[in-house]
Amino acid sequence: MKMNRSAVMFEYRLVASFDEVRKKLLSKEFADRLDKPLAYWALPSDRSSPIALLGRTLRDLLATPLATPFDELYATAGIGQKKIRSLVELLQRAARPHPPGGATNDAPTSAEVTNATHGGGVDPSLVSEALWVEWRASVQTHDLGKETMGRCARSLQDLPRVIWNTPLDAYTGLSLQAIRSLKTHGEKRVRAVLEVFGSMHAIVGRMNTPSHLAVRIVPHFVAQVEERIHALCRQTTPVTLEQIRRHFVDPLMAQVRIDLGDQIARLAESRLALDGSGATVRQVARRLNLTRARVYQLLNDVGAIMLVRWTEAPALVRQLRERLEADDRDSRAMKLFNDTAELFFADKRRETEVEPATNERTKAEREPQLA
Repeated sequence: MKMNRSAVMFEYRLVASFDEVRKKLLSKEFADRLDKPLAYWALPSDRSSPIALLGRTLRDLLATPLATPFDELYATAGIGQKKIRSLVELLQRAARPHPPGGATNDAPTSAEVTNATHGGGVDPSLVSEALWVEWRASVQTHDLGKETMGRCARSLQDLPRVIWNTPLDAYTGLSLQAIRSLKTHGEKRVRAVLEVFGSMHAIVGRMNTPSHLAVRIVPHFVAQVEERIHALCRQTTPVTLEQIRRHFVDPLMAQVRIDLGDQIARLAESRLALDGSGATVRQVARRLNLTRARVYQLLNDVGAIMLVRWTEAPALVRQLRERLEADDRDSRAMKLFNDTAELFFADKRRETEVEPATNERTKAEREPQLA
């Protein structure tokens, strides 16, 4: 069939683009990419992907003397103009001048991906295998794999509770495709994992750490409260009620609001009489139309998030208590501190799974399936 002028020009430009990117990828600079499949650079959001070619490696598609001629690729069943153009675009992504991971003209960078949704979240459809490799490499390079998902999450409201205590190492050995195929990892959980790793990469991705130094990642409120506790313990004047409220209680309450929402934050404020009500649990339960057992369960969640977020808390809380006792055991500052410590850091609190390992829900469903 005779092609019109526009079709001829389209094919001419496509062949020229293919030849150019093929030559670039076959250079020594990109030798480490030739054995990766084309799918490595594909995004879930890509349209018209050349599915028939995604499983083939760049070497198979490009390398001499076994290179597949452009005409043969174009003649592959299911490959039309849109898909062959998509093939060239994927090859152009693979030919970035930087290590795999990230994007060129049409593929988002890490910064764009992690800010693609409201509040700095991650759009999973914009994360390729190449970008995922870059993110998990950042975690491994800086030895951050022992950090837990819950400690690093933007908000525990966005993170399924059953993986709060899952270490990042549980995912660093898995491809993105493998994570998506895990038994209990649906869209919400995959998004949560990607948000944590994307955030970690944003912090340490371009950081070159000297051998005599180490990177420590802590939630922002933890760094804030720790600094202020040390300052309170060093000051020569007695610690005041206002200082305990402003430097110890308020940052903790702000984190409760982030991790558990406004309702539980208001409940905690009522428990500590921060709202001026001084209501009992019975009164709060009646006002919220909840049972007292449910109110206590919600208050226990306040302590549960601290077990995840601030693992170093006991020693520092003890240090602040000793300082306050040295000032005045019966002061109002001491009372507010004790009430807050009881709510947030009581020794009796232990993190428990929301879903017990009964009703056929086993440990295997509460942790990433690595098999």
